[in-house]
Amino acid sequence: MTFDDVRIIALAWPEVEDGTSYGTPALKVRKKMLVRLKEDGDSLVMPGVPQDERDMLVESRPKVFYFTDHYRDYPIVLIRLSKASRSIVEPLLRRHWRALASKAALKANDANS
Repeated sequence: MTFDDVRIIALAWPEVEDGTSYGTPALKVRKKMLVRLKEDGDSLVMPGVPQDERDMLVESRPKVFYFTDHYRDYPIVLIRLSKASRSIVEPLLRRHWRALASKAALKANDANS
């Protein structure tokens, strides 16, 4: 996958906009970060992943999921896009989008699904 693939998925959902975060491309929902590209150009900074779930993801797929000391205390996992597939990224992305989107956007999206 690439960040462009992630953009195509997320920009199809209501309230998602292109933006930047820490000088890197990002996607935002109502001005809050949905996801961003890490400075290495290959890793996705994916918020909304509780630490216990993150630990399980890293343990089960260490080539895809990881985290650095910087993110140790945050509910964030890093995803190597070059090793990931849509089936891995989209559910995490969708869950975080649902946490950030307005109730009206969720209702509209669910009605169209």
